[in-house]
Amino acid sequence: MTKSQKKNLVRIIVTAILFFPLLVLEHVGVLDVNLFGHAWLLSLALFAIPYVIIGFDIFLKAVKNIRNGQVFDENFLMMVATLAAFGIQEFSEAVAVMLFYQVGELFQSYAVGKSRKSISDMMDICPEYANIEMDGTLTQVDPDDVEIDQIIVVKPGERIPLDGVVVEGESFVDTAALTGESVPRKVCAGSEIISGCVNGNSTLKVRVTKVFDDSTVSRILELVENASSKKAHVENFITRFARVYTPIVTGLAVLLAVLPPLILGGAWGTWIERACIFLVISCPCALVISVPLGFFGGIGASSKLGVLVKGSNYLELVSKVSTVVFDKTGTLTKGEFKVTEILPAEGFDVETLLEIAAHGESYSTHPIANSIRDVFVAKGKAVEFARVTNVEEIPGHGVKANIDGVKTLLGNAKLMNANEIVFVENNSCGTVIYIAQNEKFIGSIVIADSIKNGAAEAVANMKNVGIQKCVMLSGDHKRTAESVAQSLKLDEVHAELLPSDKVSCVEELLAAEKNGKVAFVGDGVNDAPVLSRVDVGIAMGSLGSDAAIEAADIVIMDDDLAKIPKLVRLARRTMNIVHQNIVFAIGVKVLIMVLGALGIANMWMAVFGDVGVAVLAILNSMRTLRTNRAQANKCKNIVQT
Repeated sequence: MTKSQKKNLVRIIVTAILFFPLLVLEHVGVLDVNLFGHAWLLSLALFAIPYVIIGFDIFLKAVKNIRNGQVFDENFLMMVATLAAFGIQEFSEAVAVMLFYQVGELFQSYAVGKSRKSISDMMDICPEYANIEMDGTLTQVDPDDVEIDQIIVVKPGERIPLDGVVVEGESFVDTAALTGESVPRKVCAGSEIISGCVNGNSTLKVRVTKVFDDSTVSRILELVENASSKKAHVENFITRFARVYTPIVTGLAVLLAVLPPLILGGAWGTWIERACIFLVISCPCALVISVPLGFFGGIGASSKLGVLVKGSNYLELVSKVSTVVFDKTGTLTKGEFKVTEILPAEGFDVETLLEIAAHGESYSTHPIANSIRDVFVAKGKAVEFARVTNVEEIPGHGVKANIDGVKTLLGNAKLMNANEIVFVENNSCGTVIYIAQNEKFIGSIVIADSIKNGAAEAVANMKNVGIQKCVMLSGDHKRTAESVAQSLKLDEVHAELLPSDKVSCVEELLAAEKNGKVAFVGDGVNDAPVLSRVDVGIAMGSLGSDAAIEAADIVIMDDDLAKIPKLVRLARRTMNIVHQNIVFAIGVKVLIMVLGALGIANMWMAVFGDVGVAVLAILNSMRTLRTNRAQANKCKNIVQT
């Protein structure tokens, strides 16, 4: 509880201690003492004490807002309603309204604080200092003062202050603050490391690769701070509704106090009391508080899962998603190309074919070329670049080179056909590299990308939460893409696509959607155009990726596909709670407002209609913070070795 909340709690307790005995004395008639010719003066003087204690800040806020041109807000309504209650000698009701209103405000403050804490706990990643070794001793400096390529020292238990590469040491790093995952990640010399994580059991020396303003922790904190500025459609509606609603009900209360006595006759005090009851009930705080609080709680709950939602508008859109489109490489698959088959032609063996392929791909930086060389090197051999001459890359086909003076071709079927080489077609799943020397086919090598662990289960869970269609887009060969789609039981697959083709496919899917929304899940680096085009862009496997954080609306802080159906379920639950609050608050208020205008509802019912509804709506909104405890409370201890 904050200092301000503690002060308000003390005021509420003091007011309650003074108020309830006075209420008892009033009901037993002890306060009916004729003072200066008026029986109500003693009650006024006594009830004014708790009223001022509990309500002085409401008056200050109301006056301040009036000076700023914001007349019709809940502070104004509370001030007018309770002063009018004093005017008609309903002293205890006036104090009760103000007391319970402050109780509701305390609930609101606590709920908002809890929502903020759920985010700040997950995002409590801002480092306070960085250790730099100077003259043999460690000196703590501000992370802002550390430059690129400087070496920082991270001791066990310390938060990593800046992005960098480990140059010395081996340890386990807790990434839970960023990813929601409790299992630490092992790092050693050469490993990339990002700010915001906590070092485990050993000291690390890290070469800084980004200044603090460009670091992962800085970018994420900035996004979290700006998340509340992007309001959902429902939030914007409630804001506009409150601006119009409040002056209307204030005017109706004035008419209720004035017109009936003039037209129908009767006591002015009766109709003024009804107008006060009407004003107290009409306060829209239940809507104004609970709706944004519901979204804020949803964003906080998603952060516990390691999901960064950039605004409540995106949470609302996720709840309406009916089609999810996936990029293949790096999203559904690991993006790690490995040699799965080496098939030499008659007269050649595996070792010879692999040696020719490794040398033929020796100058290429493509992941496929790297995978072939890695297998060759893993066998204890080395590529001899001097053996390779006249290397020529043929776009869309492959590579032409001379190896030991022998003309060699490495590439796809197009390359073989273009050179009129008879070859044995390989129908294995993956990328097939055909190899020929001196116009003769000598074999093929298959390189495949494996499907991510849990991808099939994640896709199945998306169907379970109501996603109607799962689509995959890929630039890979049709056969390979269809094999992946079949393994994952996807509804549609589009293969052999260029980046511009992916945008066209997404636009077709958007056009086909009538009521639902389309989400695209990609790595956020090569898929920025698509991420920007869809209703909701979700970046996967983007830990530390600036492009992903910039392009996407939602960032999954690791590459766990299982978090997408969890996010959809959470977003829909949040929207259900928000809609429940709207229907409940408006329904109860309208009912009691009508009863108040007819003289059936008293001030105590008005108190429930305002504060009671607000408290219940706030408590309902706080349910969005309840995520799967097994997920949220996983052990966050660093693995000790």
